[in-house]
Amino acid sequence: MKLANLLMDSRIITDLKARTKDEAVQELLAVIKKEGVDLDYDKVLQSIHEREEIESTSYGRGFAFPHARTDAVKELFILIGISKNGLGDPTPDNVPLHAVCLLLTPSTIAKLYLQTLSGLSAFARMEGTLDKLRSITNPRDLIKLISDANVMVDKELMVKDVMRHNVVTVKPDDTLKRVANLMFRYRLSALAVIDDAGKLLGVISDRDLIKAALPDYKTLIENLNYSMDVEPFEELLKREDKIMVSQLYRTDFETTTPDTRIVEVAAMMIFRDVTRVFVTSDDSLVGILLRKDIVNMIIRG
Repeated sequence: MKLANLLMDSRIITDLKARTKDEAVQELLAVIKKEGVDLDYDKVLQSIHEREEIESTSYGRGFAFPHARTDAVKELFILIGISKNGLGDPTPDNVPLHAVCLLLTPSTIAKLYLQTLSGLSAFARMEGTLDKLRSITNPRDLIKLISDANVMVDKELMVKDVMRHNVVTVKPDDTLKRVANLMFRYRLSALAVIDDAGKLLGVISDRDLIKAALPDYKTLIENLNYSMDVEPFEELLKREDKIMVSQLYRTDFETTTPDTRIVEVAAMMIFRDVTRVFVTSDDSLVGILLRKDIVNMIIRG
C-alpha cells in the first residue's frame, strides 16, 4: 500500500502559523479538534511532550516527527504541517525545521505506526524534498508529491522500518584515538569498519580497545596477584595515535538486509546473543539495527 493512501488533505496545513515545534503540534491537534474528534487532548499533548523529553523527534533535513502511542486515541492519526519560514527549534543538522509530521496511535498498534513513521522519514531523505515542500500551497499537491515518490507501507514490519540510517564508521587506517573519540561523542560501544567504497569490513568495539590495553587479561584473571611492570591503560594512551583500526577490528559480525522481516532478525539476535546487526545492500553498509532500538521503537514507542 502507498503511504499517500493513508493521508487526508483535511489533516494537512501548508502554511503553519506556529513559530516552534510545540506550537505546530498544538496547531495540528486543533485540526482534528475542529473535525469534532472526541479525544482527551490534554492527555494526548502530555504523551507527545513525554516522548519529546525522552528524545527530540527533530529528524534533520528540515523534518520533525513528533508522535505518541496512547490509549487516548482509537485509530492512527497522521497530521502534516509545513512552515514556509521555518520554526525556531534547534535541529541535529542545523537545517531549519519546515515540516512537522505528527503521528498519534493507540498503544495496541505498532506495525502500521512504525511503517508510517519509516515511510515519512524515507520521504524526508529523498533529494530535493524540502525545497518541493516549501513551494506547496495545496494539501492535495503534497499528497501527490508523496504518491509520486512511491513510498510504500509494507504488509510486515521490516528492518528498514526500524534501522538507523546514519551509521558512524571508521576505516582501517584510522587511529585508536579517533575510535575512542567517536565512541565518546556518539555514546556508542562499537563502530563499523568500512573501506573507501563503503564496503563493510568489520567491527571495532569498546571491548577491543580494552583488550588492546590488557593483552594478558587471561593471566590477570587466573592470578589476581599478578604484578604488572607498567600501568596498561597509561601505556595504551601513549600509543593511541600509533595503533590503527586495522590492528584491532574483528570480522565476526552479523548482517541482514533492509527488506528482512524484523521478527527474523530479532529472533536471530536472541539466539546468537548479539546486540547489533549491520544492514547491507550489495555488500555496502546502509544501516544498523541495535537490539535496544527494537525495545525503544517497537515496545516503548
